[in-house]
Amino acid sequence: MSVSIIVAMSRNHTIGIKNTLPWRCPEDLKHFKAQTMGHHMIMGRKTFDSIGKTLPGRTTVVVTRDKQLMIEGCLMAHSLAEAIDLCSEDEETFIVGGADIYAQSLALADRLYITEIQQDVEGDAHFPAFDKSAWQEIAREVRSQESPQPLHYHFVTYQRIKESA
Repeated sequence: MSVSIIVAMSRNHTIGIKNTLPWRCPEDLKHFKAQTMGHHMIMGRKTFDSIGKTLPGRTTVVVTRDKQLMIEGCLMAHSLAEAIDLCSEDEETFIVGGADIYAQSLALADRLYITEIQQDVEGDAHFPAFDKSAWQEIAREVRSQESPQPLHYHFVTYQRIKESA
């Protein structure tokens, strides 16, 4: 099984503000759906709350410290390791947020799917800094939109560089 991170972030690594996305980008939502469809998605409880429901065609695994919390239609885990174990049958499992889950999973990830918003954005949640020299860019698609807000962004895929033995 491979572990992939999927995230949209600004140049200054902002991923959210007040538990919402700080931009409106319909193509990014379509990209997210296309990548994650048919797979397990691991997310923190606050990220689940921001989405507000399970997403069709995917298995949602929610990581929470609350041992009593049960969410209908979701698998519950109390650590990232437990969440990953619940996904062991999936060929590719997606880490979908938030900031704390991303920070915990970055060292475990094999692939990063990053929508790079080409501007700095104010926010209160950020993707952790990472060493780009440990990753090889394997795909980049340059996009822009005028509506619902002007935005330039790139869909970028990075593969972890395997150290030779």
